[in-house]
Amino acid sequence: MNISHTSHSPASVEAGPSEDLPHLQGMGRRQRRAAETRLRLFRCALQLFAERGFPNVTVEDITEAADVGKGTFFNYFESKDHVLSVMAEIQLGKVREAVTLAEAGKQTIYSVLHRMSLRVAEEPGRSPDLARALISAFLASKAVRGLIDCNFSEGRKMIAQIVAAGQKRGEIDPRLKKEKVALQLQQAFMGTVLLWSLQGQPALATWIEESFQHFWRAIAIRPRTAAENKG
Repeated sequence: MNISHTSHSPASVEAGPSEDLPHLQGMGRRQRRAAETRLRLFRCALQLFAERGFPNVTVEDITEAADVGKGTFFNYFESKDHVLSVMAEIQLGKVREAVTLAEAGKQTIYSVLHRMSLRVAEEPGRSPDLARALISAFLASKAVRGLIDCNFSEGRKMIAQIVAAGQKRGEIDPRLKKEKVALQLQQAFMGTVLLWSLQGQPALATWIEESFQHFWRAIAIRPRTAAENKG
């Protein structure tokens, strides 16, 4: 992997509601508008976090960027810290999607975990500036740390389900503890995002791809060699 340090412009975090929260399509008009306003506040907050750093952004900055009143912000979020709950919803939604695919049994567990890893990398992968801002935000306060820890715990439980399915299908080493494998995948992911945020090149997806392949080789059942079969 050819990695070099380069400078970057502020993150571009624009995205349509259907891209981030597909379930909006099943809502009524009022619910959908409320959800879209909440998502717009989140997107504007991310843009500002990436440009200025999490500690330097105020609620007023976010509402001005989103063109809504300060009171509207507090209809959706208890504080600036809680804006990150939307990120958790988006990311956990992608993990739930992976659980559904694993349970359907139409794809290999390798494919399910591989796709999930790349999907979860989409948000922080928008720019190194954004990734650094998110990492900083995660450490900003006890409230945020508690929120992130809770969401990571929920994510690990779902990943462990996928790992268990892989063990039953003979894809993942059954001697491994599914909870440990889930934790190792999260550790590999977060470590990769952190290192990428410091360098920025090539794209995060490339880093995640390489990291995932190493991870998979460590947990996959290794095909027996001819010599082993004779033994």
